[in-house]
Amino acid sequence: MQREYFVYILTNFTKTVLYTGITNNLIQRIKEHYLNAKTGKNFTGKYKCYYLLHFEKFERPDIAIDREKTIKGWRRSKKEDLINSTNPNWVFLNSEIMDWPPTEVCRRI
Repeated sequence: MQREYFVYILTNFTKTVLYTGITNNLIQRIKEHYLNAKTGKNFTGKYKCYYLLHFEKFERPDIAIDREKTIKGWRRSKKEDLINSTNPNWVFLNSEIMDWPPTEVCRRI
């Protein structure tokens, strides 16, 4: 079985904060970010970043890691250009990939 790796960009409800991350389970990771918002103990929790704006899928982890590092190094304006290229209206994509809002969190395998 081949794994998938995702680089993703999240924002908060008012779209004032952008967060870039990487995962091998996008749905689970978004659920974790959603639950972290209740604790406020990390960046995404503090700023309530759990709204998905952009994601890219990769077959190899090294390529996904390089892509995440590249995006994280960009200025906000370049990240906005990337989001605009696939999601020009900045629609929250959560409900397109999962039941939203989550009612339970599954465990990572």
